[in-house]
Amino acid sequence: MGLIERLRAGEVPEDLIRVAENERIEVEKLRENVVSGVVAIPKNKNHDVSPVGIGQDLRIKVNANLGTSEEYSSLDEELLKLRVATDAGADTVMDLSTGGDLGGIRRAIIRNSSIPVGTVPIYQAAVEAKEEYGNILSMKADEIFKVIERQAADGVDFMTIHSGVTRKALNALASSGRVTNVVSRGGAFLLGWMLHNDEENPLYESFDRLLGIMKEYDITLSLGDGMRPGCLADASDSAQFQELLTLGELVGEARREDVQVIVEGPGHVSFDQIEANVKIEKSICRGAPFYLLGPLVTDVAPGYDHITCAIGATYAGACGADFICYVTPREHLGLPTVEDVKDGVIASRIAAHAADIVRKIPGAREWDLEMAKARKNLDWEKQIELAIDPEKARVAHEERKGQEREACTMCGEFCAMKLVSEYLESPDLRIC
Repeated sequence: MGLIERLRAGEVPEDLIRVAENERIEVEKLRENVVSGVVAIPKNKNHDVSPVGIGQDLRIKVNANLGTSEEYSSLDEELLKLRVATDAGADTVMDLSTGGDLGGIRRAIIRNSSIPVGTVPIYQAAVEAKEEYGNILSMKADEIFKVIERQAADGVDFMTIHSGVTRKALNALASSGRVTNVVSRGGAFLLGWMLHNDEENPLYESFDRLLGIMKEYDITLSLGDGMRPGCLADASDSAQFQELLTLGELVGEARREDVQVIVEGPGHVSFDQIEANVKIEKSICRGAPFYLLGPLVTDVAPGYDHITCAIGATYAGACGADFICYVTPREHLGLPTVEDVKDGVIASRIAAHAADIVRKIPGAREWDLEMAKARKNLDWEKQIELAIDPEKARVAHEERKGQEREACTMCGEFCAMKLVSEYLESPDLRIC
């Protein structure tokens, strides 16, 4: 039985208890949220991994994308990225590999990961079709499902599946006047296949078959946004929302089969449209956990898109989004390096924490209060210990520590914290 079936039967699995303890939420409340579908705990029955809860009343989670390309296909580098992402505090990772031994890379990442692992199976199906037939368009529907089954057996915990890329969505796209059309790789693969073969998306048409695989391995279904906007000009258009309407229907079907499901969202969205996007998703998909790529709030910051992602993610999280897919500084420019991965995770963790404070997540504001006390006391070790990135905080402090033992070199003997503390503690203090 899958997690939801076990919970309905009255069982209280250890994974549920661990998530409840980590999140400081009552076990019964968490059980109700999982059963109702507003929380998911991605964990394949074949993967021994620390459970992570995503959704309502829980801390916002951060995903880090890994994976090779045709130009860069080093397994060692991807495993290093996995370690760096985990050490930096990523809650999940996704293997998006399209180059090299895809099966071997995926299994190695799953084997070495202590956190849940996700994939986008259509990538491997497309690569194998190109190898077999010389092009992606000749891919067979049955071959897509066989890839999903293989990845499920390997232990993938959650899968991005673009079942919302339907004929209706394509019609909306054709009349939308988009600038960037489709920027989702998975969406583009399926769109091209559908047009070439004049058929409906098999991941929509045979959704029951897909749910059967998800249920067998207790995989969390992440409904992908193949029509997500790739620039601000395309945000919140008919193609995006037509797909979302379909995803809302599919959420209902997944829940009827006791399959855990989350919903993916944009993308590039201007700041003023973020709240509406989150609220519309929550309404159409009946509270399903919302997984966002940022959103990025401007198109003009290549090299700094981890920052544009963090700005959008903070507001989206405050409005109710539950899960952030990080963006690295190299987004739109190339395959991220190990350093890019860390920068992306840290930026998204900052955004998530800032939103958690607004959401009144237990422990969030207390963390900041402890930092404030450490700063007031000029307790540098405590400040470094509490930092989201202790390593960087220590280097920054030590490099310009100066001769002043208590204050930093920014203010030295003129440190406001030090001076005011001395004044307030003086026995000669007179309050006017």
